Order: sequence, then C-alpha cells, then structure tokens
Amino acid sequence: MTTTTPSRRARLRAETVTEIKDAARRLLVAGGPTAISLRAIARDLGMTAPALYRYFPSLDALILAVVTDLFEDLRAAVVDAATEHGDDPPLVRVGHMARAFRRWSLERPAEFALMFGSPVPGVTPCAERHGPLNDAGARFGETFFTVLGEHYARHPFGGTAPDLPDPALRELFKPYLDTFGDRFPLPVIYLFVAAWTRLYGIVAMEVFGHLRWAMTDVEPLFEVELARTVSRLAR
Repeated sequence: MTTTTPSRRARLRAETVTEIKDAARRLLVAGGPTAISLRAIARDLGMTAPALYRYFPSLDALILAVVTDLFEDLRAAVVDAATEHGDDPPLVRVGHMARAFRRWSLERPAEFALMFGSPVPGVTPCAERHGPLNDAGARFGETFFTVLGEHYARHPFGGTAPDLPDPALRELFKPYLDTFGDRFPLPVIYLFVAAWTRLYGIVAMEVFGHLRWAMTDVEPLFEVELARTVSRLAR
C-alpha cells in the first residue's frame, strides 16, 4: 500500500488551520465563548479578517471545528481512563471514565461552557449541515457504550425501565437509536440516559459554581450518584 505525502501547500494550510483554532481556543479561555471573533483571531495571528475566510467560511464554522476538537480531546481523556484500568470489570471502568469526564471539565471550564453550556448562535444549524460535531459527540458517547457492551455481553440485563411505559420508549429514544442502533435493550438506554443526566447535571453545576451556596466540596455528592448509577446499570 502506497501513501501519499501531503504537498507543501497542503501542509501549510493544515498548519494555518491549527493556528487559527488554537487562537480561537486562547480567546475562549481568556474571555469565554463570546470572546471568539474573527477580528480578534486575525489580530492575534497577524492576518486580516477576510484572509480567515480562506480557511473557514464563517465564525460559526470555526467554532464548530473548535468544539469538534474539544470533544475529541474529552473522548481521549475518557478512553485513557478506561485503558489505564483495563483489567477492572466493565462497570468499574465506567466509574473511572465518569471521573475522567469530571476532571477534564473542571480543568477546562471555558471549554466546557462552549461544549455544554448555552448554545452559541449559529453553531447548531451549522452542525446539522456539516455533521462533524454530531460525529464527535457520537464518538464520545461510544466510549461509554463500548464498555457497557462488554458488561451486558457477560451479564444480560433483566430489569425494567421505571416510570416509563415500554411502548413509549422506542419513540422516545429515536434519536439515540438512529445514531447508535439497538444493541442495548430499551431499559438500558433509559437507565444510561437518566444516569448521564444526573452526573452531567452535577458536573455542570460544579463547573459553573452553582453549588457553592450549598457545598464546600461537590466530589462526595458526585461519588454517591456515581455509585448509584453503577448499581442501577448492574441490574
């Protein structure tokens, strides 16, 4: 099999794209999502704002690319946690992966805000047209589903989904089924989404400082909910 070496022009373009995204991320960290602008990036890189359009057709497309990269960074952190504890049972690894998600988020509050906070105007429609953000988010989710799949291959799920009638589940989880298929029983999908909602909610409130009024340390609450999550998934 032969490999094609990228041309010098292609390499220079790729390097410039990386520099633009890095500049956008610096602005994000320094001033939050609203600080990202083509004018500020151009000034940082010594370019003109119109020149940036040769690399990204719009600010929305650039932000979409940055968010896609961030999801890949987060996925790598979660995968590393699973690999580091590869000899542990699958559900124990899920716990380590959830902790890695929390650590990554707390260490990068500005990035978390861009990925999981209020939608940035224009990014969602752009993602629907171009897809990479959806793909990156799906790959992030797949890290958890792969490990869960190992568990349920050894221990088939025998429980039921509480509070929701079975006939409603397939329609309710249609977006999930369209993306990931139906390799898990619907009650498992329900339990995972419910668990993710609880754990994500704790992490988001911790990242944004919304629990400071009540707690000096959020980690014990996270650990209690994580243990409860793993217990429910083990049914």
